[in-house]
Amino acid sequence: MIPQLRPSELSEWLREHAGARPLVLDVREPWELQTASVKADGFELVAIPMNTVPARIGELDPARPVACLCHHGARSQRVGMFLAQQGFGDVVNIAGGIDAWSAERDPSVPRY
Repeated sequence: MIPQLRPSELSEWLREHAGARPLVLDVREPWELQTASVKADGFELVAIPMNTVPARIGELDPARPVACLCHHGARSQRVGMFLAQQGFGDVVNIAGGIDAWSAERDPSVPRY
């Protein structure tokens, strides 16, 4: 398992990792991004659908801290575990996904 991070805890995690350029990796499908997306605020946001992560892993820097995001947290958990197995040293899962993000961090993000 990789560490779990609630959306309400993200700001603290970002501050702790500020020097390492933290990244939020959204692994949802393109239609989901059109339905609801987060705003990159104090972090870089990269969208790579879960099923394409293995083929596109070269687009990610294993030295950067990565917080994985999906709809409810299950897909992002799997991607985070995959990244950790590939040598990414600092990976967390955003527990509750974008649904919890809307409830805890930014109510302007639509829930679906």
